[in-house]
Amino acid sequence: MTRLAPLPDGEWTDDSREALRSLLPAERRNPRDAGNVLSTLLHHPGLTHAYLTFNAHVLRDSTLPDRVREIAVLRAAQRRGCEYLWHHHVPIAHRAGLTDAEIEGVHAGAPADETDRLVVNAADELHDRDAVTDATWHALGRVFDDRQRMDLVFTVGCYDLLATAVNTFEIQDEDDEPGRRDGAERSTR
Repeated sequence: MTRLAPLPDGEWTDDSREALRSLLPAERRNPRDAGNVLSTLLHHPGLTHAYLTFNAHVLRDSTLPDRVREIAVLRAAQRRGCEYLWHHHVPIAHRAGLTDAEIEGVHAGAPADETDRLVVNAADELHDRDAVTDATWHALGRVFDDRQRMDLVFTVGCYDLLATAVNTFEIQDEDDEPGRRDGAERSTR
């Protein structure tokens, strides 16, 4: 049972579809292709539009390499205990070049790669302290420029917020829905 179910097909309006414009092409702005997260957020189209505009920057216009972005997203999802986002971002992480072993390292909080460890550490500090320490900020500066460090902070914050919403609304994974075992990949993109 969910606290807030996806908006039913019959309740989708032009405003609903318009709220998804910044993230989804027109052909995916429908209940089936949008997925449960976006369909649930549509209970509040204005908020959805505002959030997805920000989310689209994080996913498409960030100065971070895709690999780093996905490490940050996965760690935020793991720290919030958000299986939905974890499940949906593992395939995206694979496309960004992460291996299963590297993804497991992110999940365990102990990646083998030094830069990956730094990103995970920054995400953990943001989760635990609501800020990164001076030591982490300076270490990040040896690998990333100021814009990239800003994008890292906002990426973790964006997905920390989304994970909190998914957990609070008790959004179910599409693959867990009765009668839905097609394994069709969904994304919060």
